[in-house]
Amino acid sequence: MSETQTPALQYRLDGPEDAPVLILGPSLGTTWHMWDRQVPELSKQWRIFRFDLPGHGGAPAYPAGSVTELASRLLATLDELGVQRFGYAGCALGGAVGMELALRHPERIASLALIAASPRFGTADEFRQRGVIVRTNGLDPIARTSPERWFTGGFAAAQPAITEWAVQMVRTTDPGCYIAACEALAAFDVRAELGRIGVPTLVLVGSDDQVTGPAEARTLVAGIPDARLAVVPGASHLVPVEQPAAVTDLLVRHFSSAWQPAYDSTTGQIAIPAAPVKPALVPSQPGPVAEIAPAKAQPEAEGRPDPYDAGLKVRREVLGDAHVDRALASADEFSGDFQELITRYAWGEVWNRPGLDRRSRSCVTLTALVAGGHLDELAFHTRAALRNGLTPVEIKEVLLQAAVYCGVPAANSAFKVAQQVIREETTPQE
Repeated sequence: MSETQTPALQYRLDGPEDAPVLILGPSLGTTWHMWDRQVPELSKQWRIFRFDLPGHGGAPAYPAGSVTELASRLLATLDELGVQRFGYAGCALGGAVGMELALRHPERIASLALIAASPRFGTADEFRQRGVIVRTNGLDPIARTSPERWFTGGFAAAQPAITEWAVQMVRTTDPGCYIAACEALAAFDVRAELGRIGVPTLVLVGSDDQVTGPAEARTLVAGIPDARLAVVPGASHLVPVEQPAAVTDLLVRHFSSAWQPAYDSTTGQIAIPAAPVKPALVPSQPGPVAEIAPAKAQPEAEGRPDPYDAGLKVRREVLGDAHVDRALASADEFSGDFQELITRYAWGEVWNRPGLDRRSRSCVTLTALVAGGHLDELAFHTRAALRNGLTPVEIKEVLLQAAVYCGVPAANSAFKVAQQVIREETTPQE
């Protein structure tokens, strides 16, 4: 495959060849088999297209580091099959792909169902932390705890075969592709864009979902103009597996009644049905939550963009939202200018330069901090190094080399700090 060719996704088709196409998108760590119980009924009316995420279910391991890239690969696969317009139902990460398609390619989507989904999945820190754990320990810790995240306790106890299937499904996923998918979820945030989703949307959630539960579902319904909410009782995150009959019935009813007319290329709009579906739940003050960045004290230099916003983005990606939020929240009239300086120049100018990748910059930074004896900064830059892809073994090698050129006492102190951070960051949460 050439570097410019978009990798196709592994897929399966079921149902009549001349029927409208309905796509079922999987969640992180699952395969297309999560939809097995829905296919017999759905395939009576639709041509069902199921796909695997990269490195899942034996699919080729071409990591995709953003939801946009996943959506592009899906569209490239559909283009090869000649599929231009379709309905789409996606679970969790699969739901994020559906939102991306509805926002960037509205002419392709006839109707949408978002299952166990959210306009922003937790925090970026949580998913990058999960990537650190997988990079260090492999997928086994994540696999062993997946039933706790996906199913209610009663279902997991009553269905040991399905519980073991879930564990094995995660365990056999390609680690690099899983980490890339975590990065994709860490960067995904469409809260401010929900109002532009212009197709009838079913938002479906399990009542006991502790990952993306009813609160996240209500955020979607409040933000999407034409959305209905369905809460499935007695179900957790992987609701199509835990309550297959209820989910199947809801999908049949939604896609049977809310398949929107085709996109009009002459007007650039999608035709609105004569009797549009009304939202079932719309708070009196709908609207996404927006992050407010600190004000910039210095104006942009003429002819050159201000690097502050880019610096804040890189700083959050490398150090984590929680660390940056604490630093900015503690800034006052005395220290605020310093926080702005390091955001604009250290992160916006230097860390954002293309000459070195972030792994290399972490190596340089760790060495410099050892040399200067800056142990507090060494701690959070050790966390940053793990996020940037360095393994504990590679960090150890950096500190060993620093011992030769910076001195054994400095490296001795550095090893103590780094060892504690690595233990905290790479120990799976039970």
